[in-house]
Amino acid sequence: MSDVLLRSGMALGLAVLGYGCYRLLNSAILARGKISRAGLADFIPGRPGILYFTMEGCLPCQTTQRPALEELSDQLGDRIQIIEIDVVARPKLAESWQVLSVPTTVILDPQGEARHINHGVALSGTLHHQLERFGGLGTAPLD
Repeated sequence: MSDVLLRSGMALGLAVLGYGCYRLLNSAILARGKISRAGLADFIPGRPGILYFTMEGCLPCQTTQRPALEELSDQLGDRIQIIEIDVVARPKLAESWQVLSVPTTVILDPQGEARHINHGVALSGTLHHQLERFGGLGTAPLD
């Protein structure tokens, strides 16, 4: 019985350590994004946005992430902006944002500051919630 408790405690400890490392890495990426402002030449101040890192041949990007972004764009119209970045065409930019995998989405507040990052697919509901929470979108009713 004590062996089971010991193993469970070790597993829980590793999970907590992994989560802590993940949060620390995300904080570092966001801090670096706030400093670099790379890739934001097309950003229009005053509206929150999403940096969307993708590449040709990325199946989750094509089948899940792009449709989620299109749904969000249909719902919110010109209240948000989506800036798509091809990591193959712009590898230095992807490196400056420390993109680990595609798709990756970064939530930008109305001033263009990186506020949240998603590694992997983020559905439209999740992105909408993040825009409300971090991007200053507010909770105005959808169209």
